[in-house]
Amino acid sequence: MATIDDIDLTDLDVFVERMPHDWFDLLRQEAPVWRHPATDEHPEPFWVVSSYEHISEAHRSGTLFSHQTGPGRDGAGGVALNDIAPGRGPGLQMVMTDPPQHTRYRKLVNTGFTPRMVRRMEDVMRLRTTIILDRICEQGTADFVLDVAAELPLMAIADIIGVPDNERHLLLDWSNRTIGGSDPEYMDEGAEENHSSTYEKAMIEMATYAHGLSDRKRTEPEDDLWTVLTSATVTLDDGTTSELTDIERDLFFTLLLVAGNETTRNAISLGLMGFLDHPDQWGPLTEGAEMDEVAVDEILRYTSPVNYFRRTATADTELGGQQIRAGDKVTLWYPSGNRDEKVYDDPHRMDLTRHPNHHLAFGGGGAHYCLGANLARLELKLVFEGLARRMPDIASTGPADRLRMSFVNGIKHLPVEFTPSEPVLVP
Repeated sequence: MATIDDIDLTDLDVFVERMPHDWFDLLRQEAPVWRHPATDEHPEPFWVVSSYEHISEAHRSGTLFSHQTGPGRDGAGGVALNDIAPGRGPGLQMVMTDPPQHTRYRKLVNTGFTPRMVRRMEDVMRLRTTIILDRICEQGTADFVLDVAAELPLMAIADIIGVPDNERHLLLDWSNRTIGGSDPEYMDEGAEENHSSTYEKAMIEMATYAHGLSDRKRTEPEDDLWTVLTSATVTLDDGTTSELTDIERDLFFTLLLVAGNETTRNAISLGLMGFLDHPDQWGPLTEGAEMDEVAVDEILRYTSPVNYFRRTATADTELGGQQIRAGDKVTLWYPSGNRDEKVYDDPHRMDLTRHPNHHLAFGGGGAHYCLGANLARLELKLVFEGLARRMPDIASTGPADRLRMSFVNGIKHLPVEFTPSEPVLVP
């Protein structure tokens, strides 16, 4: 049996092997707010918050736990465990800002993600799902991650931004290298000694592309979010008018691409793995049951594709009986909160009828609730309904190949097989 002394969440090789739910079960029982010791990989202690109750409390605490920075960090911070330098994201990229700056960003960009806008996309997304499944249906085999799970989220984000079809392959490459910079499969050549170099190079390439895309949209405007963002203004509560700067817009492109593509891709991949482990939940879908909102929310709870967001304490405080000092790093582990036995019966089981289900997959509420929640729900619904109808006997033919990364619960490859069938669309 593992003990708390065995836990090392900075060891990325653990996440290649498994999502360590056993460690989080132990932490919730013995130390739901735990001070992780410094390690060779991360020579600074940090707090690990694992219970639903305390994750939710941190979210309700506003800027007490900052997305941006805290005392003693000279403006560095962000939402990953390692500090991101000032000018590289904190205070500039939406996910790394606090209100009122964050509120400004949300008002500028949320027009592309309202329920109304997502409903407008549904017919196109349904057609794209059909096309994706048509590409593999005659083969009887596929790499589920590359051939299915990665495709629809990538297409959706590209449609929203307004990236031309012949440039969409760039988006997948950048997304993989940004999230997977510590994984040998995605590292740039020569980056073995400096994992961050792959991430930094991909970020520069994305920002450069975004800058050029803005110039194109100003010259040739189209019906997409990026055209809107090249000239959008917002009136703030104090009556002042604001628009995005070039660097803010470039950084928002990187956020949209990585957050909108990577997380839903992994929710779809992990969702299929969940169905394969719970065939009693797959059966009703193959018989025509709908992936309603209750079912979709259970997939999100069960998969929890974002492992953690880091915060920085802005003042001395107490959480879960622990004294947290100003400037401390505080990590909120959403897969653990989503399997908290104090909130969910049989939490490690996937149950599509689970209700109520106020999961944390989109965060714990508050100002930073996931901007793309409606879009992610639609993508999950369409993919699993399409799979259940057209490939009801889908099965894995080998183990999943997991991403060497702690920030997301990532799946790189998943070989599957199914009975071949004819394409739906006539060539």
